Amino acid sequence: MNKLMISVSGVRGIFGDNLTPELALKYAAHFGIFSQRGKIIVGRDSRTTGPAMFHAVVAGLLSVGCDVVDLGIVSTPTVLLAVEDSDAAGGIAITASHNPAEWNAMKFAGENGMFLFPEAASDFVASLPEKIKFASWKNMGRLSKDDETTTRHIEKILQIPYLDIDKIKARKFKVVVDCVNGAGGMIAPALLRSLGCEVIQLNCQPTGIFAHTPEPLNKNLVGLEKAVAAHEADIGFATDPDVDRLAIVSEKGRCIGEEFSLLLAEKFILSRQKGDIVTNLSSSMASEDIAAEFGVKVHRTKVGEINVCKKMKEINSPVGGEGNGGVICPEVHYTRDAPAGMAVILGYLAEKNKSISQLVAAIPRYYFTKDKVTMETDKMETIIEKAEKAYGNFQLDTTDGLKILGDKYWIHIRKSGTEPIIRVYVESTSQEQSDGLCCKTIETLKKL
Repeated sequence: MNKLMISVSGVRGIFGDNLTPELALKYAAHFGIFSQRGKIIVGRDSRTTGPAMFHAVVAGLLSVGCDVVDLGIVSTPTVLLAVEDSDAAGGIAITASHNPAEWNAMKFAGENGMFLFPEAASDFVASLPEKIKFASWKNMGRLSKDDETTTRHIEKILQIPYLDIDKIKARKFKVVVDCVNGAGGMIAPALLRSLGCEVIQLNCQPTGIFAHTPEPLNKNLVGLEKAVAAHEADIGFATDPDVDRLAIVSEKGRCIGEEFSLLLAEKFILSRQKGDIVTNLSSSMASEDIAAEFGVKVHRTKVGEINVCKKMKEINSPVGGEGNGGVICPEVHYTRDAPAGMAVILGYLAEKNKSISQLVAAIPRYYFTKDKVTMETDKMETIIEKAEKAYGNFQLDTTDGLKILGDKYWIHIRKSGTEPIIRVYVESTSQEQSDGLCCKTIETLKKL
C-alpha cells in the first residue's frame, strides 16, 4: 500500500489502496468539526470513483451536523467561487486534479472560498487524531443541491471589467477545446459560446475515462494539436480534469508551453491594470521581463496555489498564478481558473488583432525542462538537505525546497505535495542547456 498524501493541497491517494471510503468519511467528518459544523459545499470532478467518494464525504459531514450543498460535477474553481458567494463555512472539492484516473482526493476550502491557508491546514491535520464526536439524531445535517453554480461562474467571468466582450464576439474565434473527459466539459464549451466562439469539442464528455494522460503537458496534447490544424482553428485550449490548469495550442497546431498561459495573461492584464505580479519559485523568468516592461515587480512564493493567492490578496495584485498553466484572475476569484484564463487570452487576441503565435513571439523565450524522481516520502527531506550541501558553491534559495540560481538559469528541487516524488524544474536560455542541467541534477539526486 502506498502512503496517503496529506499536505496543504489536501488528502490525496489511490482509491481502494490508500484512499478508501472509510478514510474519506473520517476526513470529511473531521473537516466538518473543524469548520464549526457549519454548511459545507461539495463538488467533484468526473472520476469514476467520484460518486463513492461523494457519498462517503457527505455521510461524514452530515453525521457531525453539517448541512451539505451538492454541486454535482463542476470545476474546482466553481466550487471555490460558490463557497465565497454563500454563507457556507467551507467547501470540499473531490478531485485529484492532474493525477491519473485511479487517484482521487479531497481539497479543503475555508469560508472565504480559498484553499486552507498553510497555518489553518496544519491545524486541521493536527486535529485528525482526535476522536470524532458525531451529532445526535436531532442534529443531523441536511443535504441540498445547487445546479446553477457553473452558470454563475460563467457570468462572473463575463463581468471582468477589462474584457471587451463585444470585441471578442466580433472576432468569431474558432476554438478547439480538449477537456480530457473531465469536469471542463461542464463549463468550457458553454463559456466559449457565450464569447461568440465557434467551438469544436474534443473529449468534453465528463465520463472520467480520461482520453489521454490528464496532465495538460505538450506531450499529452498531440490530439489537440492535430484537431486545431485540421479545423484551421484560431486557438486550442486544454484543461486538466478539475479545470484549474490551462494549456494553449497555437493556430499552427503547436503547443506553446503551459507557462505561456500565465505569461500572456500577465502581459494583457498589466496593460489594463497596473500592479505587482505574484507567481511561484518554479515559474518562468519571463515574468520579470514582463514586469520590467510595465514598471512593476514580481513577488515569488512557495509552490502551491494558496501561497500565490495569499500574497496576491495581501498586495492587491491584479494578476498572478503558477507556470503550470494556472492563471489567477482576482476579479473572478482567488484561485487558478482555466475558464477565466481562456476569456483573458481571447480578450488579448481580440484587443491586439494578432494571432496567438504573434503574441507569444513578443514574449522573451526561455526553455523549460521538468523531471522527477520517485522515492519514499519519508526520505525526501533528507535528499533535499544533502542536495543543499552538494550545491553549496552556488547561490541558493531555500524558501521552498532548494532553488539553485545561475547566470540566466535556475534549477528548482522540491518534494511534491501531491505525489511521492521529488520534482526537478530547470529553466535557461536554450533547450539543450536545460535538458543537460536537468539530467545532471537527476543523476546527482539519485546518488545522494
